[in-house]
Formats: sequence, C-alpha cells, structure tokens
Amino acid sequence: MTNRTHSPHSNPIAMQRYTSLPDDMYVALAPTRSESPTMLTVNTGLIEEYGLSVEWFESADALGFLSGNHDYDGASPIAMAYSGHQFGHFSPLLGDGRAHMLGQLETADGKWVDVQLKGSGRTPFSRGGDGRATLGAVIREYLISEAMAGLGIPTTRTLALVTTGESIMRDYQMVPGAIQVRTAESHLRVGSFQYAYSKLGKDGVKALADFAIEQHFPEIKGRDDKYPAFLEAVSLRQADLISQWMLVGFIHGVMNTDNAAIVGESIDFGPCAFMDDFKANKVFSSIDRDSRYAWKQQASIGYWNLQRLAETLLPLFDDDTDNAVKTAETQIGAFIPRFQLAFQEGLKRKLGIASDSDAADAFVDNVLPVLEDEHIDFTLFFDALTSVAEGGSEDTLLRYFDNAEKGKDWLKKWRQFSDRDQATLTAMRNANPALIARNHQVEKAIDDATERNDFTLFHRLSNALKTPYVVSDKNVDLQEAPLPEQCVLRTFCGT
Repeated sequence: MTNRTHSPHSNPIAMQRYTSLPDDMYVALAPTRSESPTMLTVNTGLIEEYGLSVEWFESADALGFLSGNHDYDGASPIAMAYSGHQFGHFSPLLGDGRAHMLGQLETADGKWVDVQLKGSGRTPFSRGGDGRATLGAVIREYLISEAMAGLGIPTTRTLALVTTGESIMRDYQMVPGAIQVRTAESHLRVGSFQYAYSKLGKDGVKALADFAIEQHFPEIKGRDDKYPAFLEAVSLRQADLISQWMLVGFIHGVMNTDNAAIVGESIDFGPCAFMDDFKANKVFSSIDRDSRYAWKQQASIGYWNLQRLAETLLPLFDDDTDNAVKTAETQIGAFIPRFQLAFQEGLKRKLGIASDSDAADAFVDNVLPVLEDEHIDFTLFFDALTSVAEGGSEDTLLRYFDNAEKGKDWLKKWRQFSDRDQATLTAMRNANPALIARNHQVEKAIDDATERNDFTLFHRLSNALKTPYVVSDKNVDLQEAPLPEQCVLRTFCGT
C-alpha cells in the first residue's frame, strides 16, 4: 500500500501544523549541522506501516534533511515550548532543549504523523545544554519504542537513527553523538497546557485545546461541552495506557507532566525499564530517589498529572470557579474506574480466568503478592503459566517458586478458576509476551555499539521485539532473565 500523495523520490514531510498555534508556543529555527552524519538504521517496517516508500529515507537527501545538513528552504522546523512538573516541582519553562519538530508526514490512510529530531542541537530552551543526544540514549529509545509497538501499546516510534560523527561530553568522558528521528501522533503534553496557561492565560489555553480537539479528538469538536469532554477523553486514554504499562511490568521512570502526552502515547524513554523479578515498589531511575514513579505508583501519578491538566482548563469550563472545579472533578473522575477495570480485566486475561465470581477476583488480587514473596520473574511467570494452560508441563512454572509446595498449591487453586476454551487461551497468550526488552540486553546492546562499534545485538533486539509473543529458536537466549551479576539496578537518562 503506497501513499498516493507521496512520490518515492521526494521528502514526505509535507506540512507544519504547529505554526497555527500562538507564536509563543514555539520558536522557528533549523537544526544544527552534523559534522559527518551516517544513517545508522532506517525503520523500514514502520515506513511500510505508514504506507510510504523507503526509497527517499535511504537517500542522500534524507540523510541531509534528518541530520541538520540541509538548507530547509520551504520547510518549517520549530522547537516547541512547554512547562512541567518535574518530580512534583513546577518549572515554568522547559521546552525542546535538544529537539526540532520538522513537520508532519501523511500516512496512506490519510493520518498526519509528527516527525521530530532529538539530539539535533541547541534551542532557546537548552538551558546550558549542548542540544545533542548520545548514541546510547537513542538506541535505548529505539529499542523500547519498538518493544512497546510490538506489545500493542500506544507509543512514539523511531523512524531512523543518524550518527553525527561527533563526540560529546557526558559524565566526564567523550561518547558518540546521534540523532533520533521520532514520530508521534502528537507531541502535545500536559506541560504544553501548563505553559499556555501560565504564559498566555485563557486565550492561549483555548487556542491549544481547540487545536488538540481538531487534530486528535474530532469526535467531540461539535459538542457544546467539548472542553470538559476533552479532559475526560485524555483521562480515559491515560488510564488505558498506564494499565497496559503495568500489565507488562513496565516502569516509565519519569512521569513528569512534560512527559505525559495528551493523546495517550508512551513518550520519552529515558531511565525506563521492564521489571525482572516482580516488586510492586520497584524503581530503576537513578533520579527517582523517593520512589515517586515506582511501578505501583504509576496510576496515582497519572491521576495527579490529569489534575494539573484540569487546572489549566478550568477557565474554559465555567466562569464560576466552584462550578468549574466540580466539572473537572467529574471528568477526571473517569480515570479511576477505567484504570481499575482495565488493569483487573487485563490481569485476568494474563491468568486465563474469565469468571467474575468473588472467589476468582480474590485469587486474581493475590497473584502479584505471590510473585513478590517468591521473587519470581514477572514475564517468565506469565509466559510459563500460558504454556501450562496450553497443556505443557507444570514443571515449566514450578521451577520459578522458591517453595515448591507453595507453587503446587497455587497451581491447584489456579486450575479451579482458569478456563480452557480456545478464546480464553488465545487472549491469555496475547496478554503474556514471551519476550521483553530486558534491561541487561538493552544495556549490552548500548555498550557494544558505543564501546566496540558492534551493532549486532541492537539489530537482533530490534527485529525480535517486533514479535514478542512468538520467539524464534535463534532468539531464545533473549528471553532469559539476567544472572545476578547481569542485573541492572539503576537506569539513567543518558541524554
């Protein structure tokens, strides 16, 4: 399927929709030139999903355009402004300190997708930074976003990676620089509304909300209550997204309001990680010293972020502040039952349990404490349980229990509630990946690439993570939990 509006020889990035926003919401400027760029990888699978030809993306013109080495005549690259609560503390001006929004491309089904460069040089929002990204950071984002996409979780994607041919200083050493070419349904964040509210007041928030509704929530644009409906729609998407994260053991690590996309996509994969052994209070991020963004905290933080969005929208709800607050509370109130239902139903699918009885629900509620008490790997447990449900040996699962008798007792109870019909088994497999982006594998791929110029593992992971529910024989080793000496205890932004 090929986009009828796009020649395979021409640049498909055809418009810049954000310049219709108030001028204070962005700064027009071109990326910084790269010293000696090379195209590290082009995500041909994603390009094909968009219905585009890969030909332009592999051309010299594409390399120049995506590395900053282009005159940009006729193009309108910008850096976007936004605010954000970072670990609970408000920063009135953040913005794209190392990113440039090139514009949008049109997919074969008529949708417009943002194309942004990360690591493309300084902007007015750089705050003393060099505006560049490390090769390790863009590899991490590529692998995690491909893992998310393979799992069916809404996410930004990586269209290509470009090495700049330059070395940049990080942690008192020189490391290779690179640029990520990122795509997204939208780069608008809760922090975008916070910036519009603090900088431009009611008129700015209204312009931004109207833009967001027109572009991303057209089903509500004709409603008289479109602004409250917008808050509710964002709340429901956040509830769905965070439940999906938690059901695969994913910890975002930096759920600041500037990292909360209003369209419900996963965005900004810095010190994120998938859990190995299950721990409800697990934290990987080196900068999350108070466990604010632990696995079990993510729903609460999602709701807290929505409260910050609601504060900016109050002037659009009602001139009477009390009435506006009541409206906001009602709309974001939709988040809690939506999340609870999505998470509970998702956990039941992972267990192959269709029953709605109180006894079944009590059993489901106790499964994660069992995993924590027994120090069981989250992904391996549910993958093995799926194998048992499909007729495999119970030993596949029992080997993960420290206490074998406890494991046998748990399996006996599970069989009382589990279902064997094909629909339930299919749903169970589709809820339980056999492969995730293991932290130790991601770190090794980064080390191999940055220290030895070896991209073998990076390419293996990139391909394997596209199909996480079916693992080929040659990739069985990628399923393995880390040995004690391989465990990653802390993850870093690495920007």
